[in-house]
Amino acid sequence: MDFRPSPAQQLLVATARDFLKKHCPPERVQRVALDARGVDDALWRRMAELGWQGLLVPAELGGSEGSLLDVILLVEEMGRAGAPGPFVPSAVVATSVLLACDNADQKKRLLPAMAAGERIVGVALADEASSLEVDARGRLTGRALFVEAAHVADALVVAARAGGETQLLLVPTDRRGIARWPLEVIGPEKLFEVAFDGAAVSAEDRLGSSAARRGALQAGALARTAEMVGAAQRVLELAVEYAKTRVQGGRPIGGHQAIQHACADLVRDVDASRGLLYAAAWRTSEGVPAVADVAMAKAYASEACLTVARRAHQIFGAIGYCEEHPLHLLHKRIHAASLDCGDAALHLEEVAQAIGLR
Repeated sequence: MDFRPSPAQQLLVATARDFLKKHCPPERVQRVALDARGVDDALWRRMAELGWQGLLVPAELGGSEGSLLDVILLVEEMGRAGAPGPFVPSAVVATSVLLACDNADQKKRLLPAMAAGERIVGVALADEASSLEVDARGRLTGRALFVEAAHVADALVVAARAGGETQLLLVPTDRRGIARWPLEVIGPEKLFEVAFDGAAVSAEDRLGSSAARRGALQAGALARTAEMVGAAQRVLELAVEYAKTRVQGGRPIGGHQAIQHACADLVRDVDASRGLLYAAAWRTSEGVPAVADVAMAKAYASEACLTVARRAHQIFGAIGYCEEHPLHLLHKRIHAASLDCGDAALHLEEVAQAIGLR
């Protein structure tokens, strides 16, 4: 069997790496992370020109008609560069919901603009026991936590209880009765608490039942796993380079067996995480049931990639904690991605249920 990416996928990866190397250096990532807005509009438009935001969107709606595996390969490169922006919530999770929903009008209205980078759609889907409710008058009330990029999103996909079941809604952020406050977080993403105080919703806002929610969150979990793997790969590269060039006691620190073993552990963790990721992404792209595969990939990478970042700090020593060094940006991105779309404990529970454990 040939496990190599297709020629088109290899071109996508090569183009992405070259583009991000030129237009998304660590200095730019650091600057955007420190900015209150947290989004680089020029970079977002350039990404749209390459068709990245529309990778999952069908061609008739202005997209590239790619597969989820294509998206995973791209997001891995974005994670390696630490590229800022709400790509995963908007171009992966929200796009997956819209593609699976019953509302054809919303698809035609939003997906072409999202693919062109002109619209951003956020998501508030992570909480199974959602506190959001739609009353008999069609008013949405409740609060959603950890909503990424709510300050720049044109609309939010939310899961709310209505008539005894969970419904997916698309709510414009400029509607009356919606307020948002920034949350203190360690990562570069800008997360918000969003409050809905009687915001009006109509039949046009309904995307359908919550059946699409699970598939969208699985796609998001794979994308966050790819982000972790890409960031961990860059951490590995930086650590090995440092071990070769940092001289202590008259020879490079990589000449010491303890550092060699540490670098070997980094390779093991990155490669194992990538293998699980690709297997789960391929099965999902082929339409094969892959709930356990996605859960295994996300759970393993959440722990293994964090271990890579922590071990790299030991290799680097004090310089790895300086803001001028990119290691802290990669570490924070891995940590944040490990929690989004389900942490390791949640996905290990999915694996346990899949193999019949209670």
